[in-house]
Amino acid sequence: MKNLWVSIFLLGLVACGNEEPAPESSEEVKAKAPSAATLYKGGTIYTGLETPFTVAAVLVDADGRIAATGDEDEVLTGISDDVARVDLAGATMFPGFVDGHAHLIGIGQRELVLDLSSTASVSELVEQIASEVEDAQSGAVVFGRGWIETGWPENRMPRALDVDVVSRDNPVVLIRADGHALFANTAAMQAAGIDDSTPNPDGGSIERDETGAATGIFVDNAMGPLVALIDSPGEAEREAALSLGAMVYAERGWTGLHNMSVDPADAPLMQRLDGDGRLPVRVHNAFDPAGMDLAISRAHETDTIQNRAVKIYMDGALGSRGALLFDPYTDRPDISGLALRQREETLDLLKSAAAGDVQIAFHAIGDKANYNALTWMGETLSSEGESLDLRWRVEHAQIVRPQDIPLFTEYGIIASMQPSHAIGDLKFAPARLGTNRLRGAYAWSSLINQNTVLVSGSDAPVEVGSPLIEFYAATIRKALDGTSGDGWHPEEALSRFEALKSLTSAPAYASFQEDELGTIEVGKWADFSVFDRDLMTIPGPEILQAKAVMTVVAGEKVASSTP
Repeated sequence: MKNLWVSIFLLGLVACGNEEPAPESSEEVKAKAPSAATLYKGGTIYTGLETPFTVAAVLVDADGRIAATGDEDEVLTGISDDVARVDLAGATMFPGFVDGHAHLIGIGQRELVLDLSSTASVSELVEQIASEVEDAQSGAVVFGRGWIETGWPENRMPRALDVDVVSRDNPVVLIRADGHALFANTAAMQAAGIDDSTPNPDGGSIERDETGAATGIFVDNAMGPLVALIDSPGEAEREAALSLGAMVYAERGWTGLHNMSVDPADAPLMQRLDGDGRLPVRVHNAFDPAGMDLAISRAHETDTIQNRAVKIYMDGALGSRGALLFDPYTDRPDISGLALRQREETLDLLKSAAAGDVQIAFHAIGDKANYNALTWMGETLSSEGESLDLRWRVEHAQIVRPQDIPLFTEYGIIASMQPSHAIGDLKFAPARLGTNRLRGAYAWSSLINQNTVLVSGSDAPVEVGSPLIEFYAATIRKALDGTSGDGWHPEEALSRFEALKSLTSAPAYASFQEDELGTIEVGKWADFSVFDRDLMTIPGPEILQAKAVMTVVAGEKVASSTP
């Protein structure tokens, strides 16, 4: 699928050939720690380790590295009195939370365009469009994103006929929350040259009514002509969105993110933003396939930006019925999803990635898409990558047949999943799949129990992009209002320590940085997420009431709600 601006808008160790030096001991670091060190104390500090589970104080040196941990007197032994002190004032500090799957430019753009994420019905959507059209010039495209019909009283997606009455002279293009479907009114379809006779493209679907007329819903590869109606922003606008997205994430308590489906043209922009101090969080980029050469060369990297991964789409999303299944959809027995990749072309790409020491991230949601991704990666790794440390991943891994779950461990594949997807999707997944296929759905605990590395993320702007929502969803596995339903499989919820690791040490490993990040240990970077309450002990519903009070990256306070 082409990585147009709008597709985002919709949204190593072996290479060096050298062993990483062992982390320095507390004594070694303290012996050369400069006087401008910083002491964090006065709250609960979780290390992310089993032992010690918590410490009373952390000393950070002037270079932004952790110099010592332990009791306050212990960490200050041999240190001059010239130490800055940060009183946590009863707050709780963790290793830096990292969103294992997000779309940075989309996060920034969500703050700048028509946001439909809180739209509660088709009728409300029509009212919002009517208001936008009232302020728009005749013929101007009205663009928005974030709608999702789950829970709407009409129990359906919007149709062109719903919106045409208020937008006859303005094309309207509205991206669904998952980024894998969009709504277009009749004016937009006409502007894109689409009519009822337009055929479905490979890997895409134009939804039609019982008479064969296009309803205005376009899925995956069918979206291209509609998204082409949206003006592509220039470099200044893209930089603004990237910087804004990073600042929003720092304020929420994230110290970094794994940035998916990145346009290679954005790599130098992020490098420039980082140099200007306008990219406050760490970024691990996964480019679309056009960025393979960039991922091989690692061009435009900085101390906080990595460019070594490529993302491939296997299928679409479950909500828009684009997820590729072995058997048809229970609520649409005439379809079984969309295959966005073919075997031979994909194997060629995987071989190139292995030869170039490039990490592959496969978008796979349906059970057949996951099986194909796992077996194709396994075939390539067995023949091309036996001696390599590639850390290939499956992004989402939402619906997996129980018999296929061991393939993650067999091939050493990372499962990069989004807990909030489960508590949203499980409201409609039983209708899409039936109850039997939910036994391997959002199977976090099953994956961890067989020693698969599990990375948690949000897929923002598809979801909110809150570390608190992801932690809640992973551990409580209920909707935000505390409800659940048949087929939710509460046994797949994680312990709080497992959830913490999935947001800290697991993304560090998945980005080849486990020796530098992920736990509060001597010698590692001082990346901290600080919240106003203890996520490890408070009652589940209170997790959603917590607030980020401080975010620290490499010893620098990049966001704080206190002076």
